Amino acid sequence: MLDTETTGLEVSQGNRIIEIGCVELIDRKLTRKHYHQYVNPRRDSEEGALEVHGITTEFLSDKPVFSEIWQEFFDFVRGAELVIHNAPFDLAFLNSEIKKVDRSIGKLQEHCKVIDSLDVAKQKHPGQKNNLDALCKRYDVDNSQRELHGALLDAEILADVYLLMTGGQVALSLAGEEVTSSVTFQASPVSIDTERPRLKVIKADLDELQEHEARLDKLDSTSGGSVWRSMEKAEGGE
Repeated sequence: MLDTETTGLEVSQGNRIIEIGCVELIDRKLTRKHYHQYVNPRRDSEEGALEVHGITTEFLSDKPVFSEIWQEFFDFVRGAELVIHNAPFDLAFLNSEIKKVDRSIGKLQEHCKVIDSLDVAKQKHPGQKNNLDALCKRYDVDNSQRELHGALLDAEILADVYLLMTGGQVALSLAGEEVTSSVTFQASPVSIDTERPRLKVIKADLDELQEHEARLDKLDSTSGGSVWRSMEKAEGGE
C-alpha cells in the first residue's frame, strides 16, 4: 500500500513529493514492515496543499532530497504489487522524481504491478463518493486520527479499506437497508452437551406475523418473488 504527499496538485507546475508512506502486506496480512520518508522538495508547498497535509517548508528543510532516498525506496517496492488510491496522481509524481534521478530507470510501473484502488471502488460503488474518507465511513474503518493527511497513516488506512473492499461479501442488503461488517468469522468445531435443556421456542405474535407478510409482499413486488415463500411452497406451506 503506497501513498504520497506533495507540494501541490500539478506535477507539470513543478510540484514535488514531500512524503512517501508504504505498508507491506503478504497473503492479505499486514507484516508490520513499512517504509516512511519525508523529502525536502526545495520549494514551498502551495497554500491549498499545505492546508491538506500541514507539512511546512521549515519542517522539511533538514530532510534528504529525493535522490538521496531513492535507492532505499526502490529496493522496498521493486517487484511488489502496489495498491495506490488514485494511482495516476502518485505515479506522475514518483515518475517525475525518478526521471530527475536517472532517466534510464524508466517508470515505476515498469518495475511493479500497480492496482488503482479508486478504480476498484468505482466498480463496486458506481455513482458514489469513493475518496478514502468516504470508503472509511462505508466500511466502518476508523480514521479518527486523520485530521490532516499523512502518507504513512493513509497507507495504513488504505490497507484496511482495500482488504474489506476485496475480501468478498462484507454487506447484506434487505429492502435497501445496508449492514456492513469488518469482522471475519472462522468456523471451528463446537461440542454440544447432549444433556442440555431444550431451547425455549418463542413464536411470533400476530403483529410480527403481519409485519413479516408485509415485508414478503414488498419483496415479491420488487424482485419477482421471495425465496422464503418459494421455500414454503416447496415444503407444502409448513
